[in-house]
Amino acid sequence: MIAGRKPKPTNLKKLQGNPGGRPLGNEPTPDVCIPSPPEHLNPDAVIEWNRITPLLETMGLITLSDMAAIAAYCQNYGRWVEAEKLVASDGMIVYSDSGYPSHHPSVSIANNAMDKMYKFLIEFGLTPSSRARLGSNTAKKKDKMDEYLNKPKNSPIPENIQKFAKKAQNK
Repeated sequence: MIAGRKPKPTNLKKLQGNPGGRPLGNEPTPDVCIPSPPEHLNPDAVIEWNRITPLLETMGLITLSDMAAIAAYCQNYGRWVEAEKLVASDGMIVYSDSGYPSHHPSVSIANNAMDKMYKFLIEFGLTPSSRARLGSNTAKKKDKMDEYLNKPKNSPIPENIQKFAKKAQNK
């Protein structure tokens, strides 16, 4: 096993603007697409699948190879919802046959599922802190002027920018 930090996927580095400036990885880059949800997912997990996969597609962070990780996240989501419903209906405290109080077993199930969900959300950049690390490049669409301003100095000026510059000089 290799020691150290887990490598960050190239797509996440690109979304962050590659702040370290190191060369981007030479990892496989499968096509972005939403895989079909596995049949074994419970109904709440399927609802979550249908909610989260378009978000991941928009960010360019979902491929066919991510199906199992997304399914595991969604199944834990479904388990969490089911456990929380049981706690809501039965209460957090249950009593044994001998009358001793104990916490409801679904509390542990819900907490465990939540912990696993959180780890998957971080992997996909879907928590506030992991999203903040992505930077603002995800929300900003570049226009022609941005492209021109960020080009190397010796690159030719596009025609539409030349026309715009001439109109601005004539005013």
